Amino acid sequence: MAAENHTDVSEFLLLGLSDDPELQPILFGLFLSMYLVTVLGNLLIILAISSDAHLHTPMYFFLSILSFVDICFTSTTVPKMLANIDAHSKDISYMACLTQMYFFMMFGGLDNFLLTVMAYDRFVAICHPLRYTVIMNPRLCALLVLMSWLVISLVALVHVLLMMRLTFSSGTEIPHFFCELAQLLKVARSDALINNIYLYVSTVLLGVFPVSGILFSYSKIVSSLMRMSSTESKYKAFSTCGSHLCVVSLYYGTSLVEYLSYAVTPSSQSSAIASVMYTVVTPMLNPFIYSLRNKDVKAALRRLLSRAITCSELSKHYGSLIQM
Repeated sequence: MAAENHTDVSEFLLLGLSDDPELQPILFGLFLSMYLVTVLGNLLIILAISSDAHLHTPMYFFLSILSFVDICFTSTTVPKMLANIDAHSKDISYMACLTQMYFFMMFGGLDNFLLTVMAYDRFVAICHPLRYTVIMNPRLCALLVLMSWLVISLVALVHVLLMMRLTFSSGTEIPHFFCELAQLLKVARSDALINNIYLYVSTVLLGVFPVSGILFSYSKIVSSLMRMSSTESKYKAFSTCGSHLCVVSLYYGTSLVEYLSYAVTPSSQSSAIASVMYTVVTPMLNPFIYSLRNKDVKAALRRLLSRAITCSELSKHYGSLIQM
């Protein structure tokens, strides 16, 4: 098939995770359930933090932003996948594909940066406790989030602009359940050397700096804990890092699993299945990790649910009085 300019390409075909018709209802039910759990779980975290004055601190501010980003991250891929399964279709328009790719890279990169910022927050809290409120002031917290968003938005935008240079065949098949950048570069009909160079450079830079920041922060934290004489003080200080460490391990662990699975079995199918871990599973588990391992969040969730139940009972009571 002759290559055509991108302006003539009206749509791509997302092949999804499986072509088996019997598996489609199972995949639909599974991913719908995971998506609803992800949205509801992260919304509860956001509501609990915003409604509880005890949680109006930098650590929980970053956690609420992380929960919001996780909702958006999952929402860039799963709804389209569910719509295609329900409609027995594989179509996605050219502009919708580029839009999905942009927001996927942006929210995925924001997750990466936020985990680094949260590691820095824990470093300041444990290593400089007396200056914590001065250093981690609201202005700095907002600036860190804004700078993270601006940097990753610019990186993602350049990826999209470079992608618009490429040519594709009409009805190009993408062996994935969403428009992943690497898969799009593979199916392009024109030379994608510049795109690949930029992809490798941006991946290394956006991977090395955040990971280095996290490792540096925790090396200082461990060094500070070693100087503490009381075992109870060590445990209390490090316990505030437990949830963050679990999320970091899950985020980078699932990304590593996808890379290794592709390296060992370089097939698009294995890559698509492995990518489910960090695109769907990780955002779903984050609220459980923070709610189960954090006493403050659990207490805030209990108060939030208690208020919701009380309001529900009062509305029923007033409703019955009106009827009388």
